[in-house]
Amino acid sequence: MYEINDPAPPPREPAFNAPWPALMLTVAILGSYPLQSRLLDDAGVYALALVPARLQAGDWTSLVSSLFLHGGWVHVLLNSAFALAFGTPIARLLGVTVRGALLLWVFFLMCGIGSGAIYALIHQGSMGAVIGASGAVSGMMGAAARLMDRRGVLGPILSPSVMSTGAAWIIVNLLVALFGLSPGADGAGVAWEAHLAGFAVGLLLIGPVAALAVRGQK
Repeated sequence: MYEINDPAPPPREPAFNAPWPALMLTVAILGSYPLQSRLLDDAGVYALALVPARLQAGDWTSLVSSLFLHGGWVHVLLNSAFALAFGTPIARLLGVTVRGALLLWVFFLMCGIGSGAIYALIHQGSMGAVIGASGAVSGMMGAAARLMDRRGVLGPILSPSVMSTGAAWIIVNLLVALFGLSPGADGAGVAWEAHLAGFAVGLLLIGPVAALAVRGQK
């Protein structure tokens, strides 16, 4: 018998094939930190941060502006990495189109706003500042968990992947709350309540957002 080489071997899978909407969101998060470092001092950061007492007084814009502020390079790099990891399956679900990219942004912002609002509700009257995209990224984690059991298809809210991912995320955040394990925080506290709130918001909102994506494809 003779060994005959296949004249047309299958193409290699690219090592880095994240869809462009997920890349765009990741670059926006990552690129915001150099701008923050160049343009804002500590007072400027505080003015744009989420402060529960100010939110109660009507400072609603801080729910969005705080998402693009971070406490250091480690903080922003962690959030950017998680945004890319969890944003990739969500972007594919919503569609690699302009409409899909807009829906990904809407979903990200809704998760961030929801997590920030719940955090502020828990800490009413606090003048402590909260910054970072962690709440929004946690929402993306919740959404991505619904895509793990059936690849590319939205699973039920109480699927095995959702339950295991949610349990792991709760444990991680309890460790943060109890022992102050906070990589990238540079000595600052971690708003673990916003993380858990974001996960729940993303878990619930990905269904309606995905339905909008499907409606737009018809």
